[in-house]
Amino acid sequence: MDDHGRGDGPRPAGGTEAPLNAEPPDPLPYEGVWRFTAPAVEASVPQARHAVRDLLRRQGVPAPGDLVHGLLLIVSELVTNAVRHAAVLSPMLAVEVAVGAEWVRVAVEDDHPYRPSALETDHGRTGGRGLLLVREIAREAGGAYDVEHTAGGGKVVWVALPLGPAR
Repeated sequence: MDDHGRGDGPRPAGGTEAPLNAEPPDPLPYEGVWRFTAPAVEASVPQARHAVRDLLRRQGVPAPGDLVHGLLLIVSELVTNAVRHAAVLSPMLAVEVAVGAEWVRVAVEDDHPYRPSALETDHGRTGGRGLLLVREIAREAGGAYDVEHTAGGGKVVWVALPLGPAR
């Protein structure tokens, strides 16, 4: 069905319409969702980055090297922000990696209610531009970035990147 609820959406090859009770295709071997928690301490930054890198390798995610590099930089920035700005109210953080057939999404969740925003460039400051970097990596890759509140009052910052060329 298409977005309008009619049954005139895309049809399978061969010109025949798929039955309404057709099973969705089996997921590709690398598709899935993985979540792990870590204490909100500096040592968790490289640990999260290495865990995500190892997961992508182990699952055989077909991501080009520049996408993996950008994704690992994003993980470092998001975990660093949670450690530096949320640890007082959130001694633990969660990292989630979701991989679909055409995209990969990383999210970092903490229990602090403050919703961060990307600061514009201030050449007089030595820090504070991590989310600006995250936003730009997502934009250049043709992906998406957002911050959402959780049901428990915290937040989740996520980035989704396409596995193929930027759209």
